Amino acid sequence: MPLTKTIFRTNCIKKLKEASTHNKFYNDYHLNKRLQKELNRLKYKSILFYYPLPFEADITKTIKKIRRKCDIFVPFMQGASFKMVPFRLPLKRSKFGIYEAGNSLRNIKKIDIAIVPTVGIDGNLQRIGFGKGMYDRFFAKLNKKPYTIFIQEKICKTNKFICDDYDISCDVLITPQLEVRHKRIISPKAKL
Repeated sequence: MPLTKTIFRTNCIKKLKEASTHNKFYNDYHLNKRLQKELNRLKYKSILFYYPLPFEADITKTIKKIRRKCDIFVPFMQGASFKMVPFRLPLKRSKFGIYEAGNSLRNIKKIDIAIVPTVGIDGNLQRIGFGKGMYDRFFAKLNKKPYTIFIQEKICKTNKFICDDYDISCDVLITPQLEVRHKRIISPKAKL
């Protein structure tokens, strides 16, 4: 049976949900360290972050550190997609179980960096998400594609090309163990 996006997504979600929580703090620490190192080498004024679900990589330490330096935005769900709103407390749980900042009248169409959670990636470094297409629709509305960083708690990658043309791709994938850029592994177990 050929590998399809649906089969791969199901396998990746299962892998994420069954992952041991034994060393989650350790993994999140290293992931945040890698993410901050990546952000330090870039120039930016505004970043779209995600607020993590329990089985996603917890990047809240990076959010707290970076929010002093630039404008931070988070998704606010609207219909089949979302819009960006400024990150501000308190966060409220939406109907999808995602924590969101309050709605805003601002219509933000440009960001420098987007940090996006992924379930898996294919051979083109294209994102496999939860299957709702929210990030794909959102990126299609942007005036200019931002530098895109995919985040995974546990690597789930295939070398096959199973994504559709509209699926977003990344400039770099960051996991606690490695970074993947431009279709080659850069730093397995590298010093941070």
